[in-house]
Amino acid sequence: ATETELISGGSDKRLILWEWNEMGTWNNQLVRSIPLEGHTEAVCAVDAVYQSDEPDSHLLVASAASDSTVRIWAWQGGSEVKCIQILQFGNGFVMDVSLSFLPGSNVPILACGGDDCKINLFIQQDGQFQRTLILPGHEDWIRSVEWAVYGEELFLVSSAQDCLIRIWKVCTKLKQFPENENYSIRLKENVFAAKDPLTTYAVTLESVLAGHENWVYAAHWQPSFFKDGSMQQPMRILSASMDKTVILWAPEEESGVWLEQVSVRVGEVGGNTLGFFDCQFSPDGSMIVAHAFHGALHLWKQAALNKKEWTPEVVISGHFSSVEDVKWDPQGEFIISVGSDQTTRLFAPWKKKHEAEVTWHEIARPQIHGYDMRCLAMVGRFQFVSGADEKVLRVFRAPRNFVENFSNITGIPVGKLHYHQSSDLPEGAIVPALGLSNKAVFEGDIALQPAEDEETFNTISNQYPEINFQPLILTEPPPEDHLLQNTLWPEIQKLYGHGYEIVCVACNNANTVIASACKASKKEHAAIILWSTASWKKLQSLSFHNLTVTQLAFSPNDKFLLAVSRDRNWSLWKKQDSSESGLVFSCCAYTNKNTALHSRIIWSCDWTPDSKYFVTGSRDKKVIIWGQCDSPETSEAHMLDSVQPRSTVLDAGESVTAVSVSHVLTPGGRYIIAIGLESGVINLHTWKQSGQEPALEDWSKCVQMDNSQSHALAVKRLCWRPREGRAGHDDHDSSKWLQLASCGADHCVKIFNVSRSAF
Repeated sequence: ATETELISGGSDKRLILWEWNEMGTWNNQLVRSIPLEGHTEAVCAVDAVYQSDEPDSHLLVASAASDSTVRIWAWQGGSEVKCIQILQFGNGFVMDVSLSFLPGSNVPILACGGDDCKINLFIQQDGQFQRTLILPGHEDWIRSVEWAVYGEELFLVSSAQDCLIRIWKVCTKLKQFPENENYSIRLKENVFAAKDPLTTYAVTLESVLAGHENWVYAAHWQPSFFKDGSMQQPMRILSASMDKTVILWAPEEESGVWLEQVSVRVGEVGGNTLGFFDCQFSPDGSMIVAHAFHGALHLWKQAALNKKEWTPEVVISGHFSSVEDVKWDPQGEFIISVGSDQTTRLFAPWKKKHEAEVTWHEIARPQIHGYDMRCLAMVGRFQFVSGADEKVLRVFRAPRNFVENFSNITGIPVGKLHYHQSSDLPEGAIVPALGLSNKAVFEGDIALQPAEDEETFNTISNQYPEINFQPLILTEPPPEDHLLQNTLWPEIQKLYGHGYEIVCVACNNANTVIASACKASKKEHAAIILWSTASWKKLQSLSFHNLTVTQLAFSPNDKFLLAVSRDRNWSLWKKQDSSESGLVFSCCAYTNKNTALHSRIIWSCDWTPDSKYFVTGSRDKKVIIWGQCDSPETSEAHMLDSVQPRSTVLDAGESVTAVSVSHVLTPGGRYIIAIGLESGVINLHTWKQSGQEPALEDWSKCVQMDNSQSHALAVKRLCWRPREGRAGHDDHDSSKWLQLASCGADHCVKIFNVSRSAF
């Protein structure tokens, strides 16, 4: 029978039983969920078994939580799951639980492993679980326990922080060995009895597997499968450890001794890696998946010919903390995002040969940093500047290896990428030991790897080797270990000038000027700094705001720079034509205490594509459109009076954290405005000024994303694709589509295809 239930436990102290029904009988839903409530702390382990011949229980569930209890639950197929027993563990914690049945019977047996370094075995007698045996042996916290049925015997694998894996065997005890000298050396047996049916069982230690050099977080059996009318259990174990390895174990055919069959090591990689947290076999055992401590997935597939060879495969990836900023490249072919996980990631559409479907993947990780990332701005197509929780802005440029691989993966010929190929371009980049800056690697620097049999002297420098960059030619998105090691971009410049952590950065459309701002509680620190992209020198400091500037935006015609701030005001700076005075921008309009309409921090701003109006969004739930900025009759002196609210205040219902205006107008000439909210919802509105006075009818709400499409937490940034159509698609009907990229505090980057017919 196919399994139709899934059970999950979370830090919300609940378990949820998810039931799948192909008929869709629950309000036309394919899946229904039943909450199991009772634990008072986060749930850390859960296991379940089907009880076929028990009349009052269809599913038996065991869950362990940080409240030092293990709860036993029974489900009979209704809409309620009953808690039938609570096992108390005093001040101890149970890290993992596993359920099975005693050999040759239908008596449930429960194994619990925890911080007392012992495995507790419970068997169910008269409907209640009773502790029958304690298995000592491990010398540190037990992290994983799992049962497997093999013929008439039951096996248990346990792994612990003592770097060891133990395999235990449970079988029915048939006869006593005669006490003569031939049997004087034999394995110690732990014996226990079950009264219904009356049977004695013996537990022996089958094997101890030593191969890991750090905590072993998980050990799992290959799943059993149905063959020739019975369930077959392969004798193979997969283990994952903090030593950055996943090992596949199996007994040798002749001797039966358990040996390491395959060790999949994920390079001595740098950048936020802490080893593996968990691993699993695919149902047929031909693939293995593991996830690293920070949530990155690794997938390997067994080679068809050489069964001992496992190759990395394409797998989904993304940020493992809040994503703070996202930008399209100027041609709209890829996006770059930065996050609090201290990484900058580049996502692009993968064009598979002979397939119409286009999927998005992470194809490079240009920056792996030591500080939480905050913001970025594209400076042309293959160059960006990023800011983090440090006082320095860093500028990165794509190496040759990235451009070649980007062309291979997206199917765009290198000639069309307008990348200036020159002989002095670096191949890639590395981060030196204990360094934070990506150092360029040139063709002549690529070290030849020492042969494996060459003896390397065991010096301190060899224990912490430099990570070597290896230029690989890719035709598909790279696996995680390659992303960590071989896709960095060289850092070409640092920009010093701010006194506190960088908050926002913007680049003008001509790619000649960068504006940046940092955290500030005084006017002197809240100044915006302008930099030249030609010399990377500081051009000007623009002082106006009293608190942190939260976002900067250049107008599409590059005549204006807009700043919004925590002090609830915005300021507008106009570019001066004469450069003799040394001033590049001067303040031409602003709001102050008397003229401000926003009563809380202004989080976000953006320009309309014609540079006439700009939009501000604030924590006070208001979205306001201001203008008119480029009317020719407005002289410098009257600019302050002419920039007024041109729309009525749009009440978004909750705090507005991001706004973005599409560069494409609706057929009726209306501006399309995306509004991101603190709850994660994204709404699309259109606006057009109808008369002299602002009117509520000028606003029109077109699209509200539903919960399945929205972010689970606050939207951090919205960014429309700079041209029509969908990236990666040779759209003949590109005028039908717009694309919107968003990022949020829920660790997600999302790309929405928005149909023009929605407006």
